[in-house]
Amino acid sequence: MSRKTGFDVFSRRAFLRSAATLGAAAVAGPTLAQTAMDDVLNAPRRGNWDDQFDAKASRSADAVTSNNPILGSGAVPNIQQAISDYQQIVSAGGWPNVSSSQKLQLGVVDPGVQSLRQRLMISGDLPREAGISNAFDSYVDGAVKRFQARHGLPQDGVLGEYSLKAMNVPATTRLNQLNTNMVRLQAMSGDLGQRYVMVNIPAAHIEAVEGGRVASRHVAVVGRLSRPTHILNSKIYDVTLNPYWTAPRSIVEKDIVPLMRTDPTYLKRNNIRLIDGKGQEVAPETIDWNAEKAPNLMFRQDPGKINAMSSTKINFHNPNNEYMHDTPQQGLFNKLMRFESSGCVRVQNVRDLITWLLRDTPGWSRQDIERVIDTRVNTPIRLAVEVPVYFVYISAWSARDRVVQFRDDIYQMDGATELALQTGYNQEGGQTVDSDLLPQ
Repeated sequence: MSRKTGFDVFSRRAFLRSAATLGAAAVAGPTLAQTAMDDVLNAPRRGNWDDQFDAKASRSADAVTSNNPILGSGAVPNIQQAISDYQQIVSAGGWPNVSSSQKLQLGVVDPGVQSLRQRLMISGDLPREAGISNAFDSYVDGAVKRFQARHGLPQDGVLGEYSLKAMNVPATTRLNQLNTNMVRLQAMSGDLGQRYVMVNIPAAHIEAVEGGRVASRHVAVVGRLSRPTHILNSKIYDVTLNPYWTAPRSIVEKDIVPLMRTDPTYLKRNNIRLIDGKGQEVAPETIDWNAEKAPNLMFRQDPGKINAMSSTKINFHNPNNEYMHDTPQQGLFNKLMRFESSGCVRVQNVRDLITWLLRDTPGWSRQDIERVIDTRVNTPIRLAVEVPVYFVYISAWSARDRVVQFRDDIYQMDGATELALQTGYNQEGGQTVDSDLLPQ
């Protein structure tokens, strides 16, 4: 979209007619366009705290949540509707760029808020009755939170770096992203099974689905660009409680041996044992840690709270030695950018997920699972019925009520550089002692 078509060259009345028409299309179709236009044109100017504060507006992000799965039966029709809506937005000139000399947030009065309001009206995040003004009031706060929810961003109502970048992606680029993802969703439109797990890589998000509804959702940490999580269709066949972690050779050479040279207590403190080819344990003090080559031994970490996989490992058939697992680093799930692993997937609230997975396996209630985890004894459990799992790359979808979701194109697969907003973050950082490279 040429910047010459921005709203700085529009008259206020011309913009409001356009925004009203598009807002109506996004909610109830073009037949209500005239009514919508009148609503906006007649709306009072907003921003006076004494009579324009709407407590409900700041909670509008809640409407983005749905228990419909991303890969549900309505996925393709929903994204087709979204494409139609965005084609109308693009045909009408798209939306304006948003900028300001100060951070836009609740309470700010700034000329940049006008273009922010325009932008949010066009995408359907800001109600028409909010009107146009320079004030970042509760209507705008709620609309920004709704926008952030639709883009997988922290819902703080503040137009920070990533919220601003996402907001300024052109409408034409978003339309292309929707078209790209429609093809991906069409490829997954067959019978996925009565019960299945979906891992959406760009969203760093997991759904356990049963009977066409989401039974539980889980925040995830997935592979970084240099060590991506692979797209695949497979089946979960095993849940291991209190798993061992075996350090891969690369981590032994690059991380553990140098640490042992400076801290000879490292292995003991981390419950890592040295095992020779005969299965016998070798004392760390008998090893020359300054030798040119790392010892040809297995470095195996005992089960426990500090184990790299913590309480749980979920195994599925695949050629990449990837799996899902718990982690002792629970703070990772609170981060915005959760693309930090070496290919495997960390799962928040993993015990809820494995309880669901083991439901049809006799003898494994939630109480049984917790009891065994407390013993710290390695316990593999074969599922009585294998559960399908789908690792997908869906960066745009529409689950219900024409609420369109977008995510960062972390692996740069959507064909537009402005969609890879977080690329460069921790993509080539130093390797940590991580379970993701575990060779089984």
